[in-house]
Amino acid sequence: MAIQQPATRPDMKPVAVPANPRFSSGPCAKPPTFDLKKLADAPLGRSHRASEGKAKLLQAIETTREILGVPADYRIGIVPASDTGAYEMAMWSLLGERHAEMVAWESFGAGWVTDVVKQLKIAHTVHTADYGDIVDMAALNYDHDVCFTWNGTTSGVRMPSGDAIPADRAGLTLCDATSAAFAMDLPWDKLDVTTFSWQKVLGGEAAHGMLILSPRAVERLESYTPPWPLPKIFRLTKGGKLIEGIFTGATINTPSMLCVEDYLQALDWAKSVGGLQGLIARADANAGAIADFVAAHDWIDFLAKDPATRSNTSVCLRFTDARISDGTAFAKAVAKRLADENVALDIGAYRDAPAGLRIWCGGTVETSDIEAMLPWLAWAFETEINA
Repeated sequence: MAIQQPATRPDMKPVAVPANPRFSSGPCAKPPTFDLKKLADAPLGRSHRASEGKAKLLQAIETTREILGVPADYRIGIVPASDTGAYEMAMWSLLGERHAEMVAWESFGAGWVTDVVKQLKIAHTVHTADYGDIVDMAALNYDHDVCFTWNGTTSGVRMPSGDAIPADRAGLTLCDATSAAFAMDLPWDKLDVTTFSWQKVLGGEAAHGMLILSPRAVERLESYTPPWPLPKIFRLTKGGKLIEGIFTGATINTPSMLCVEDYLQALDWAKSVGGLQGLIARADANAGAIADFVAAHDWIDFLAKDPATRSNTSVCLRFTDARISDGTAFAKAVAKRLADENVALDIGAYRDAPAGLRIWCGGTVETSDIEAMLPWLAWAFETEINA
C-alpha cells in the first residue's frame, strides 16, 4: 500500500531543479560528459571506406562486443535506419522457412506483427498482452521462429529473464532490444538476432542500427532464400554467403562518421562508469528513485502490473486519482507544466499507450536529476488537480 505524503501546496514550487531536464525516451539524454568538442576527431569529408573510417567503424563494433559481452562467434553489424531498419532487415531476410510466433505487448512489437501478417504473409501465430502485462513466453513453440521485444519502450514492461527460451530450440529468436541493450543483462545463448539503436540507452545519435547475429542465424541466412525480393539495403548475403564486410566496418550504405564518433565517445563513457554492470546499476538507481516516489504517493502507479517485469529504462506511469475525469487531458497538462518549468522535457506517454507519463531512466540520466524532478511532479499533480 502506498504511503500518502502530505500534499504539495500548488503555490509553493520546489526549489531544486534538475541539472539536465531531458527525460525523453528517444533520442535519449547524452552522457553527462558529452561535449561537441570531443567529436573533433571525426573523419569528416572523408570516405567511410578509407582506412580511418573503416577503423572507426570496426572499433564501434568491437567495443560494443566488449561492453555487452557478445560472444566472439556472433557477428555485429552497423546498418541503416536505426533499430527499425535492423529488425526489418532481420525479418525480411530470415523469416519464412518456419512458422513464426509473433509476440507483442506494446506498440513496437505490434508493428512487427503487422509486418508478418500483412506484408510477408507467412504462416504465423500471434500472441499479445495488454499494456501493463506481458505474454507468457514459456507457452510459445520455440521450434518456430519467435519475434519479440525484450523491453517494451512504450509500456514499461520488460522480460524478467530469458529462462523461458530453451537452449535446444529449433527455431530462431529475433529480439528487438533497443531500450534494453546497455541497461539489462541479455542472455546471448538465448538470442539469435538482436537489434538496437544508438539513440536509446547510450544517448547516441539517430539513424544507425546494430544487428547482432548468432551462428545459427548466419547458418539460416546462408541456407535459406526467402521467396520475396529483397531491396539492396536489406541484403546480408551474396552468392549464398554472408557478406562479411558488413560485420567488419564496410557498411551497406554511407554512415555518418560524426554519429560514429559520437557513439565511440558514448562507449568510452560507458567503460568509465563500469561497463555494462555500471550502466545497469545507474538505470536501476534511477528507476528505484521513481519506485520510492510511487510508494509514497497514492495518486500514481506503474503501468507495469508485475514488479518483476518493470522496466528500468522506459518507466511508464499512470495517474490513479479518482478525481481525474479525463486521464489523457490530465496527463498532458501535467507534462506541459513540467516542460514549461524546464524541469522535465518530453515525458508524455507514447501516443498509442494508455494515458500517463514515460520517464527515461537509462544510464545516461543522473539519479540526482530524477530526484530533483520528482518533487516537481508532485507539485504539477497538485496544481493540476486543484485547477
